[in-house]
Amino acid sequence: MFIAAAAAASVASVALSTSPPPVEARYSPPGKAHRAPVYGAYVHYDGATAVELMNQLGTWLNGYELRVARTYLPGDLWSNIEGAHGFLDKWAEWRRAKDDRLFALNVPMQERNEEGLSDTEVRQLLRRGAAGEFDKHFKVLATRLVELGVPDTILVLGWEMNGISYTHRCGPDPASWKVYWQRIVRAMRSVPGQKFRFDFTPNRGMDDIPWTACYPGDNVVDIIGMDSYDQPEGMPFDEQISEPYGLQHQVDFAKAHGKEISYPEWGLYRSGDNATYTLRMLAWMDQHKPLYGTLFDKCPHGMWQCPGHPYSAALFRVWLSSQAGPRQGSPRPPVPDASYSPDE
Repeated sequence: MFIAAAAAASVASVALSTSPPPVEARYSPPGKAHRAPVYGAYVHYDGATAVELMNQLGTWLNGYELRVARTYLPGDLWSNIEGAHGFLDKWAEWRRAKDDRLFALNVPMQERNEEGLSDTEVRQLLRRGAAGEFDKHFKVLATRLVELGVPDTILVLGWEMNGISYTHRCGPDPASWKVYWQRIVRAMRSVPGQKFRFDFTPNRGMDDIPWTACYPGDNVVDIIGMDSYDQPEGMPFDEQISEPYGLQHQVDFAKAHGKEISYPEWGLYRSGDNATYTLRMLAWMDQHKPLYGTLFDKCPHGMWQCPGHPYSAALFRVWLSSQAGPRQGSPRPPVPDASYSPDE
């Protein structure tokens, strides 16, 4: 523990002494100083395994309690997007255990979501969705969440829509994409007892299409999120802030639309064990007070479960540990599952 703390303190000192302190570390916006960011992590796909790993991670963080859990509905079949029985049970049980917890659920907007469908196929699917053909699936999901006692789930719907990775991407037909999102939200909000919040979360930066071109409207969006990794390789954090459609654009856009912000996915990537990035991202969130931020703790993005990122892990540990009381025991990080794909 002492070695980790010393390493993190050393890295932080170097990062902040080589240049003036970043503005996000020096300035806290009026009215937000009372609320610290709520941190969580994505640690595993399966609920039972994830809950155990989150407990271990909290112990490693010297008692810091992770208050956000998140997972992804499988995007292979509509039956799984509906939250097939059993998949959500452990997640719901974790959320219900304490009132101050948040459960964030990534929801695909299409089946065959990672099968590399052509733009022509995607365009046709978006238009079918905009016409209401798929509303029924989202009503089933909404009903299931309400019945499980998690009617306040944060739904990260159609995430990273400004990229090219998913069938639910926006680029082939932004107009239909927006109408389709609106239909999904109306369908899910029509279920009695729901208190869902819908999180519009693009990739940071331009990617394939400006994410603002996909924004479906203030009446169907509650949170403006952003998935933000340390990429492209070598990009300074100041450029991640200032680039078109970057971190500052997200903050400004959310303010203009009266929305909270979030970081459903953040972590390392192209530049490896980058403790300066980790420090700057934590400081950015400390300044701007997102509703929540969840580290994607899977290699090559993670820290606790990635032995190759010791400096970032040490800094992350010290930062969150400083917000918690001491706790005995520091279990070693689990060995990453070699069969797991970090892009799942």
